Amino acid sequence: MDTHTLHAFVTVAEQGSFSAAADKLFLTQSAISKRVAQLEEQLGNRLFDRIGRTISLTEAGQALLPRARKILLELDDARRTLGNLSGTVSGTLSLAASHHISLHRLPPILRRFSLDYPSVQLDLRFDESEIAYEGVLRGELELALITLAPHPDRNILSRAVWQDRLCYVASPDHPLANRGRLELDELTDYTAILPGEQTFTRELVGQLFQKRGLSLSVAMSTNYLDTIRMMVSIGLGWSLLPETMLGDDLQVLEVNAEPVYRQLGYIHHRNRTLSNAANRLVELLTAAGSSAN
Repeated sequence: MDTHTLHAFVTVAEQGSFSAAADKLFLTQSAISKRVAQLEEQLGNRLFDRIGRTISLTEAGQALLPRARKILLELDDARRTLGNLSGTVSGTLSLAASHHISLHRLPPILRRFSLDYPSVQLDLRFDESEIAYEGVLRGELELALITLAPHPDRNILSRAVWQDRLCYVASPDHPLANRGRLELDELTDYTAILPGEQTFTRELVGQLFQKRGLSLSVAMSTNYLDTIRMMVSIGLGWSLLPETMLGDDLQVLEVNAEPVYRQLGYIHHRNRTLSNAANRLVELLTAAGSSAN
């Protein structure tokens, strides 16, 4: 058994397809199939059931998957620990950032980082916070810059960098815009436009209304705050948006309720040793948070 066969097995399990795993690992499908077959032969167990083009983990595969992930993570961690001893800041830094942070918070930090550490190759992807969160939990990403989860997994270490105040907003010609100070229950009479139910931001907003025994009327959802902003600005509903996104085309509603804040920051796996490159980026993030608060 070697890391190549384990990596192939884990990737096929996560992608749900031999061809998708081959694309992700930049290998041929036959090479992936050969590695998985080799692992099955070594273990004396079939790891995948193959019915037509559909594959699923066997009982043996389900038992192996978390252990294989742990082995790969520990080997990766050992390499990183040894590499850190040199003190050099180089190599590949795998991270993800939410769309909102990428647009509104990250550019000056990434610019500073790339200038200070030109030997680091950024493997950066732009994901929804919840997808990036799962990537860190599975060990695919070293860091993620996201809206922090209200109730994180015990294996996730999170640090807040920015505090986002969410403001109740509507278009200037929306019926709510001319009502003066509002009670929270008055909002429920009108359509809200909010992120999807599985998002951390929606969870925060939902908790506020649930505490008052109120139900939201959500007709449209999208996880892109800039799209929500556009739909609110043309009068399709009210929403809660960060202060950084306010403008003349939006009316801030005065609502008799406690302020809503969400924490933006970075996360990494609690059992993962950060590379020198990741630690330098964390230092820049911490400095940016200190200057913003």
